[in-house]
Amino acid sequence: MGPSPSRKSAGPRDAATKVAHHRLSVLDLAKELGNVAEACRQRGLDRTSFYEWKRRFQTQGFEGLKDLPPIHKSHPQTTPPATVERIRALALEHPAYGCNRLEALLRLEGIAVSAITIQKILNAADLGTRTDRWLALEKANADKEIEITPEQAAFIEKLNPCFRERHVESSSPGELLSADTFFVGNLKGIGKIYLHAVVDTYGSYAFGFLHVSKQPEAAVAVLHNEVLPFYRHLDLPVGAVLTDNGREFCGTDKHPYELYLDLNGIEHRRTRVRTPKTNGFVERFNGTILEEFFRATMRETFYETVEALQADLDAWLVHYNTERPHLGYRNMGRRPVETVMSFVSQEA
Repeated sequence: MGPSPSRKSAGPRDAATKVAHHRLSVLDLAKELGNVAEACRQRGLDRTSFYEWKRRFQTQGFEGLKDLPPIHKSHPQTTPPATVERIRALALEHPAYGCNRLEALLRLEGIAVSAITIQKILNAADLGTRTDRWLALEKANADKEIEITPEQAAFIEKLNPCFRERHVESSSPGELLSADTFFVGNLKGIGKIYLHAVVDTYGSYAFGFLHVSKQPEAAVAVLHNEVLPFYRHLDLPVGAVLTDNGREFCGTDKHPYELYLDLNGIEHRRTRVRTPKTNGFVERFNGTILEEFFRATMRETFYETVEALQADLDAWLVHYNTERPHLGYRNMGRRPVETVMSFVSQEA
C-alpha cells in the first residue's frame, strides 16, 4: 500500500469557524441543562467569557463568536514618519522654541500636529527640553566645522558660558589677557570696593586687585605688580589685553592705561560697543569669584580694611589657580597652573 494522503491543516477561516462552533455549543448546552455553571465546567469555559460570548451572539449572531482581527501595531492616526523627522529637525533648528511655536511653524508648512503630540515626539527622541536640544545640537556638531545661525548661537551662549568665550582664542599663555573692573560691594567705614581682575584666556589663570576706585591707576596696578612679573618669571611675553570700553581702560592718547600698555608693547583690544558679553571670559570669572568667595567670606568676616580682604582674596586665588580643577575645553579638568606649566615645559 502506498502512503496515505496527508491531511490538510485547517486554514485561518476554518479555525475561526471551529472556535465559534465550540462557543455556540457551550451556549446550547447551558440552555439545555438550564445551568450555566455546569455547562462551563463541562466545556472548560469560565463564566465571565460565557456571558461575553452570549452577549456578542445576541447582538452579532454567529459571526460575533469569532475572534476579532488582530489590532494593528501602528494606530491609523499615528504621526507619519516624515512629519516626525520634520519636527525633530525644527526642534534643532530652533532649539529655544516651545511646542506651541513649533506647532505654528508646522501649520505654516501645511502640517497639522498638536503641541501635545509634538512634545511626545520630542520626548521620545530625547529632545523634550531646551537643555536636551542644546546637548543634541552640540553633540551633532562637536567634531565638524559648521556655520550656525545667530539664533542657535544665542541659545547655546545662554546655556553654555564656554561657548561665548570661543571667539577669544589664544595659542599660548600671555598671548591674550582679559581684564575687567567688578563692583564687589560696600565696606562699612570704607565705602565702595572694586575688583580689578585679569584672566589669561589660554588656561584661566587669574589675578585680582582690590581698590576703592575704578581709576585707571588701579587697573594699571594689577598689571604692573602681579601680571607682568608673573609672565616675565616664566619668560613669556604678554601680547594683548582685551577690555570693555570703560573709562578706566580707554580715553585720550594720554590715558594712563593706554600709555602703560603702549610702553610695554602690549596691544589693547576692546569689546564691541554695547556688547560687553564679548569679554565673557572675565565675566565668567567675576561670577565665579562672587559665588565662591565674596558672598561666603563677607558673610562670615567683618573686614575693617581693604588690605585684610585682599589677603583672603590672595589665598583664594591660590586655590583657584593651583588647586581647583577647571572644566571646559581649555583645561579639561586640569588646574590653570598645570595648563600654563604644561606649555612652558613643552617650549623648554
